[in-house]
Amino acid sequence: MVVSLLLIAVFIALFALVSLGLWWFTTPIRQSFTNTPAGEYKHAFVDPSSGNTTAFPSLFDEPTVKLSIIVPAYNEEERIKKMLDDTLAYLKTKDFSAEIIIVDDGSKDKTTAIGLEYSESVGTSNLRVLTLKENQGKGGAVQQGMLHARGELLLMADADAATEIRDLDKLLVAMESSRDSKTGHGIVVGSRAHMEEKSVAKRKWYRSVLMYGFHCLVYGLAVKTVRDTQCGFKLFTRPTARVLFTTMNLRRWCFDVELLHIAEKLKMPIREVPVNWQEIPGSKLRLLEASILMGRDLVGLYTRE
Repeated sequence: MVVSLLLIAVFIALFALVSLGLWWFTTPIRQSFTNTPAGEYKHAFVDPSSGNTTAFPSLFDEPTVKLSIIVPAYNEEERIKKMLDDTLAYLKTKDFSAEIIIVDDGSKDKTTAIGLEYSESVGTSNLRVLTLKENQGKGGAVQQGMLHARGELLLMADADAATEIRDLDKLLVAMESSRDSKTGHGIVVGSRAHMEEKSVAKRKWYRSVLMYGFHCLVYGLAVKTVRDTQCGFKLFTRPTARVLFTTMNLRRWCFDVELLHIAEKLKMPIREVPVNWQEIPGSKLRLLEASILMGRDLVGLYTRE
């Protein structure tokens, strides 16, 4: 009798563990069916000079500036100032119109306040702050910024300035030569693949193992034509952004992979361009957790299809 009860208890415990594991593993798949449709989000920006609130335009409106720079930011009060200073200085040297959209992804620090200070200084036609009430993940923040941008071209750029903004020149040149003249589609991906040998030499062995394992998973399950899918410096044409950012489902880990996977399936032109990149102190990435979650999302992306 006691043995039978123990066996039943073990079975129930194993069943509960397997059920919890399956529930956790299928989170990205389930969320893809429960995510609010991208076009239903409505946001407004504040003009710090007047206090007035104005609705953001839609990605489906006609472009009114040449370039939009989307900056996802979560608790970035310590690092975002340098990025904004460098970017604004760079844009002053250019003869095209541009805007910066800071997307505060539910920060608990002064990220929004700092963004509004810059917005007041340069004007809301040049810099706007989109503050999300709840954290959606980097993919969700980038998506919301893209959906409310005015640019003919749209750049995704990290708040830590890990990639030098002047490398945008390379992406713009590559876009001109690679975009589809009929459909207007085009993606140019900033890449750190050329730095791989040096980084492996400096990196601890287990980090290299995780990196190569992730690259193999990406190639095997999703993206064949891009070596570095994770660099946060990517340029899209407006027609391409309209397709990709209303189609994507992953809003946290591996959203970059999903975007490029969709683009490959639709045979959109993709170029990969080497950029200067450096690791900036203050990253909130926890390596083991990130590796597990990214692996899960990759498998989820593959099985959902």
